[in-house]
Amino acid sequence: MTRYEMAQIVAKAMAKGANVDRLAAEFADELDNLGVRVAALEKKADNVKITGQIRYEYAGRDGDLKKTKGSVALNRLRTRLFVNGAINDDWTYTARIQNDQNFKDDVGNETTKLNQAYVTGRVGGLAVVAGKAGIVMADGNLYDDTAEFVSASYGKDVKLTAYAGQPTGYDYDKVYGASLSGKAGKLALSAGYDAFKDSLAGTVAAKGEDNNVWNVGAKYAFDKNVSLNAMYLNSDVDVADKYDTDGYVVGLDYKGAKAKQAGSWGLWGKYYDQGVGTFVAHTMKTGDWSEFAKEGFKGYGVGASYTLAKNMVYMLDYYDLEGKDTETDTQVIWSRLQISF
Repeated sequence: MTRYEMAQIVAKAMAKGANVDRLAAEFADELDNLGVRVAALEKKADNVKITGQIRYEYAGRDGDLKKTKGSVALNRLRTRLFVNGAINDDWTYTARIQNDQNFKDDVGNETTKLNQAYVTGRVGGLAVVAGKAGIVMADGNLYDDTAEFVSASYGKDVKLTAYAGQPTGYDYDKVYGASLSGKAGKLALSAGYDAFKDSLAGTVAAKGEDNNVWNVGAKYAFDKNVSLNAMYLNSDVDVADKYDTDGYVVGLDYKGAKAKQAGSWGLWGKYYDQGVGTFVAHTMKTGDWSEFAKEGFKGYGVGASYTLAKNMVYMLDYYDLEGKDTETDTQVIWSRLQISF
């Protein structure tokens, strides 16, 4: 046995509280070297952090869309691993590895992929995000999904953000926009412009045409538990004056489940009246909104959330929507158990 191997045994004994003072004195130099090595390893380990999230989702549908395949995930397990690495004092790197298992059939459609990879940092007074990451437009009423983009934000109480990039998996070649938000007491205000350019498949805008969307929003917090929010959206997509191309969303929130606080809970409700072009990748938890892309939709959603135990949150939502022209309707009850680690 080498002196270094003996020092490792002594270190383990000391960690367990054993009285090995004479041995510690004998192997002081080796223990000191061992301590330096361990400290350096811990410092390197702190440079990279891995966190995760497991979601099990189950939903049931009724109404006209029940007869079709629809877009809602009926029975799915989704696992996400987040790798965060410190580049330096100002910049970090984040990657997201995602596994999807759809239990509604036996066709073997499980997928695993690296679906986000981006850096965040500061350039002077600007907060910068660059790469493939999640982006939210118009509080998610317009877009809430992954995109490849660069964004820069300036300000705190009043924030100005501009971005440019390419939406991922949706019918436009590129997108850019800007938003302005700020607070005045209990009232928060926002305004934004998002330009989706060069339609690829002509799903909403004609092939090669654009969809430019304005939005203005307001949120009023009555107290720390209750808030009322509203947003107006307007698209310039050309649908030959047959359909509405504007719309609004109003909502009410009460409290909210906090992942780190067992027993915390919340309620929410929203009414939607959105015309063609005012939604591209809606934040609505079910995918049924996509069935109304060519005519717009209206309806409501209500939901509740409850933290069962620390980092274990259960959500239950209900949506009742119909097309603004065909009156095709769908009712969806949707649930999720979300575990974070």
